[in-house]
Amino acid sequence: MTQQSASIFTVKSPYFKALWLSIALHVFLLIGLFGGDFSSTSKPLPTPTSQSAEPIKAVVIDKAKFEQAVNKLKKQKNQQRDAEEKRLKAVEKRASDAKKRRIKEQARIKKLEKQRKQKEQEKIKADKAAKSSKAKAAKAEKIRKQKEQEKQASEKAAATARSKRLKEEADAKRSEDLRLEKIAQRKRDEIAAKEQAMQDAMLAQQMADEMATRNKARNQQVMTEVQRFSALITQSINRRMITDRSTMDGKSCKLAITLAPSGFVIDVKVEQGDKVVCDAAQIAVGKAGNLPVSKDPEVFKKMRELSVTVLPKF
Repeated sequence: MTQQSASIFTVKSPYFKALWLSIALHVFLLIGLFGGDFSSTSKPLPTPTSQSAEPIKAVVIDKAKFEQAVNKLKKQKNQQRDAEEKRLKAVEKRASDAKKRRIKEQARIKKLEKQRKQKEQEKIKADKAAKSSKAKAAKAEKIRKQKEQEKQASEKAAATARSKRLKEEADAKRSEDLRLEKIAQRKRDEIAAKEQAMQDAMLAQQMADEMATRNKARNQQVMTEVQRFSALITQSINRRMITDRSTMDGKSCKLAITLAPSGFVIDVKVEQGDKVVCDAAQIAVGKAGNLPVSKDPEVFKKMRELSVTVLPKF
């Protein structure tokens, strides 16, 4: 018998009182049953001298029935007790199962709450990261705009400086031309004052011949310089041009290039030639930025607008 089932039949237990009350009642009934005479005929009382064993036999039979009845009653009570124990065990099992389910449900709820808090923390962390990323992007965009403004200002300043330099170079050339013209005029005035009309005519003719010779030589010199710088420009383009023998072999491109005195490429146009070669040549000119030019104003004047023919080198 388990501890809990034993506690059912304690002295203070209602089951204990009912059990012994039932036993006492049955004992009382059995005493009355065996002690009374329920036969229709009266039996003679045994005499003290009687040696018969019959009354002793009746007493033994009554005691056996009594014990049998008591045992049957105990058996019934034991069965009732066993049934009650079985019922209580079933109740305990249901209570235990319910407790286990409650503990399991509490653990599940606790786990869900932990997961909820974890997801909430992850969301807060993700929102914080997104906010930080947005702030970094805004800062980067601000820096980019600032650099773009600085670049535009720099380009504007460079363009202004180039315009100023071109104007200064043009003014210097005009001043030089005027100075040379004044020198020539002064020489002519001195010769005219010293020589007579014939001598003036002869000298003028002589000077004209000399000027023509000098101009011719100068023109030849200028054209030679133009050709030399044209070759240098072509070499500069070829060095920077990306070539492909399979598409450019035997092909060429003629470019019209407009230059500033500094060598800066003002404009480049295709006059004629293969498109692939011309595209590569234009890209090469863009990479060069500045091309070699002569510092001699007369030479540069001849090569300001220059035509070059590009032949791909492999």
